[in-house]
Amino acid sequence: MRLTVGQAVVRFLGQQLTERDGELHPAFAGCLGIFGHGNVAGLGQALLQDERTGVPALPYVLARNEQAMVHTATAYARASNRLRMWACTASVGPGSTNMVTGAALATVNRLPVLLLPSGTFATRATGSVLQQLELPVAGDVTVNDALRPVSRWFDRVSRPEQLADALMQAMRVLTDPVETGAVTIALPQDVQAQAHDFPDDLFDERVWHIARPPAEPSQVAATADLIRNAQRPLVVAGGGVHYSGAEDALAAFCEATGIAVGETQAGKGSLVHGHPQLLGAIGSTGTTAANAFARDADLVIGVGTRWSDFTTASRTAFQDNGVRFININVGRFDAGKHAGLALVGDAREALTALTAQLDGHRTDASYTERIGREWQQWDEHVEAIHHPPAEVTDQLADGVLTQGQVLGAVNEHSDPRDVVVCAAGSMPGDLHQLWRVRDRGGYHVEYGYSCMGYEIPGGIGVRLAQPDRDVFVLVGDGSYLMMPSELVVAVQERVKIVVVIVQNHGFGSIGALSESLGSQRFGTQYRYRSDDGRLDGPHLPVDLAANARSLGAHVVEVASVEELHTAIREAKAAPRDFGPFVIHVETDPSAPGPDNGAWWDVPVAEVSDLDTTRTAYDDYVDHRKAQRPLLAPTRSGVDPARSARTRQTGADM
Repeated sequence: MRLTVGQAVVRFLGQQLTERDGELHPAFAGCLGIFGHGNVAGLGQALLQDERTGVPALPYVLARNEQAMVHTATAYARASNRLRMWACTASVGPGSTNMVTGAALATVNRLPVLLLPSGTFATRATGSVLQQLELPVAGDVTVNDALRPVSRWFDRVSRPEQLADALMQAMRVLTDPVETGAVTIALPQDVQAQAHDFPDDLFDERVWHIARPPAEPSQVAATADLIRNAQRPLVVAGGGVHYSGAEDALAAFCEATGIAVGETQAGKGSLVHGHPQLLGAIGSTGTTAANAFARDADLVIGVGTRWSDFTTASRTAFQDNGVRFININVGRFDAGKHAGLALVGDAREALTALTAQLDGHRTDASYTERIGREWQQWDEHVEAIHHPPAEVTDQLADGVLTQGQVLGAVNEHSDPRDVVVCAAGSMPGDLHQLWRVRDRGGYHVEYGYSCMGYEIPGGIGVRLAQPDRDVFVLVGDGSYLMMPSELVVAVQERVKIVVVIVQNHGFGSIGALSESLGSQRFGTQYRYRSDDGRLDGPHLPVDLAANARSLGAHVVEVASVEELHTAIREAKAAPRDFGPFVIHVETDPSAPGPDNGAWWDVPVAEVSDLDTTRTAYDDYVDHRKAQRPLLAPTRSGVDPARSARTRQTGADM
């Protein structure tokens, strides 16, 4: 079949399917892109032709920012449990390098997205071409090479003959639950437009099976032995629970054994609010309930977690001298962390096998009673933050709320199946602690890369993946200003997202962190310079509500809790194709938020002329004393005497 390389890419992607548990899904929902120098005559022409010749196999959506379109694709993949994805095309030079941050986010979070950056002429017949990088030490390097370290797989198609293998390898990685992440196929602009006689078989419908590798039976048995011998076990549920669809298996495991569950950011919603074994968020942004169990745990069972710094509270969360780890993970890299027993396999299959192995085993009554007691104390604390007492609200300026009030209002007045989306600032931590998840798919906070600007494009991706759910995007003013442009995408595509802009006139999260480090919120507030040259003058007259209106969004400004409730109800009542509905609310960044006593390791200046910094450094040194290496070995069921004989003889006799 004679096609251009661009046409071949579009036709191939439109024929790919994924399959898991017997269910088929079109692998690609479409292609997000911005046309420019490099792709307008290649992939651009191919997508136009695809649209004009019938129902497009690869529908095209015009983005406004290249980084943002990768965020949209990544959020879609997460909301689809990695079974569906988008391709992203960008122009030569800055268009392509703008995708680097989005690629890093996708790869960090183990989420599939296909990047198709344009490149300068493969023939080098012209040069230096507009937007071309020239290096005096290497003639074969282009700006697209910047995508190599943030991609799970990278290829450059310099000749049409290379395309078939590149596409097949890309699909292999995108559909592998262990290897998945950003995949890059760089396409030089001349190659995109070149014609070639491709084999017809390349464009046949092709099904990619998403594997559920079972855990090794001997390791399941060893894991069960460790759990039986533990007095204070704790499950830490990560994002792999969702990607595996293991929520029911986790619930069955915990209900059978009585073991309590703490949740990472990606794993929140593994058990829904009110489940008797749920302790909520764990780690630096965790609940007092989960962190109390973590502190005393003698066995920690990680399920589908990569053990980020926040999850372990910078290795201070787990304080028992004999604490051991079991890591259930489809990827051996993550399963091997903290010298734990690596139970490598699909989360759902491993938990099902473990539940069968542990038939009849259950934690004692005192353990169960403690779960209920610790959780009730935390839930009462959450209620007080959602509905703060008069001594807090009386200190607020007119028309200003606390962030806890905003989160509580959205949580209470949204439907259980609605999805909350957030990414950076203080809100992800508050949401991790305070949001009551009532549906396993209702929580979508990107905290693997914590990328400012993710929220609005991420909300679009979630809504595209789950059009039957309302999506509430919670975004602070700092993160909003990073990438408001994608509101225009939501307007153009009539994608209904409810964007709650929390205006606190600065970087609230980093401001609080700065203060805790003795840096007095320096450079974190949106203020004019005062007469002495310092950035401590009046607040800037930034009108984010007017900005959102100018981009075509419907905007409601609220100045009380009652007005916020009314705006949420109005947003809920808007039709599905309404487009972006923006609610603007001012909050006080100094209002008290949740306190769990956990720590996060952020170094403080060792020497300083400032008293605040010196005090912060002393506190930092004290906190570091609680850090643990988490390297204690975990027995895996091997007979110690047999192991000793093996070491002596150098062979297993």
